[in-house]
Amino acid sequence: MDLNLTLTGQEKIDALISSLGAIKKRVEDGATLTVGALGYSALGGVVVDDAFNDGLITQGEFDAYIEAKDLVANHDYSTAQNAQQLFMQEYSASMNDLDEALDLLTDATGEIMAGVAVMESAAAADTSPEQEALQGLLGQEEYSIDQAEVDAYNQAVAQVESYAQQAGAFMAAAQNTDLTASIDSYATQNNFLVGNYTTITYTQAMDEFVINWDNDGFGSGWQGYLTPDFKDAAALYDAGEYVAQYGTMPE
Repeated sequence: MDLNLTLTGQEKIDALISSLGAIKKRVEDGATLTVGALGYSALGGVVVDDAFNDGLITQGEFDAYIEAKDLVANHDYSTAQNAQQLFMQEYSASMNDLDEALDLLTDATGEIMAGVAVMESAAAADTSPEQEALQGLLGQEEYSIDQAEVDAYNQAVAQVESYAQQAGAFMAAAQNTDLTASIDSYATQNNFLVGNYTTITYTQAMDEFVINWDNDGFGSGWQGYLTPDFKDAAALYDAGEYVAQYGTMPE
């Protein structure tokens, strides 16, 4: 589940407050334990092992803080007045996520390509000394591909696909006047502000947006608006090769 897409801005702030509260409690406990320990040490009291455990910030608590901090930092907190603004805000958030995913993919690709570089040596290894040299290369960690590197690469590719899909869907939706007009009309008829939505999801397999305004008691789905904008693998290959040759997307 992608919390960037499923949590509202306020829920992200609440998560940050909760994570900071847990860390604050650890620090307060540590301070109290320290006072007690100093007092007992002067009196000859022996502090037992692990007595300070309640004062330690756990890895899980720190990870929760980092996650919540990033969620809040990357959220657009300006309130959309209409559906087009809503979709553009979601597009911006998805592009932020896509940028991070691209960084991860770049790192993961470098690890894999270091191992792939052995291919040239393998192709040229037609003598015994060259074959022995190849064995030596394969024995070096930087020239070998392990399961963790493959998993990291595949995960990065999947994240790029997911965030690119979401960003493209939100941009296409913002440009689709039939869709935005339908959402704006729904909000007007039911007397609530579009930007007060609590969740929004897009499912490509169904070509469906589902938007909920839980605080206002409304929610609905909009299906079939983006099908003409779908791009399959063949289209991606063509675009990628065109950009590589001409430096710009095809019209």
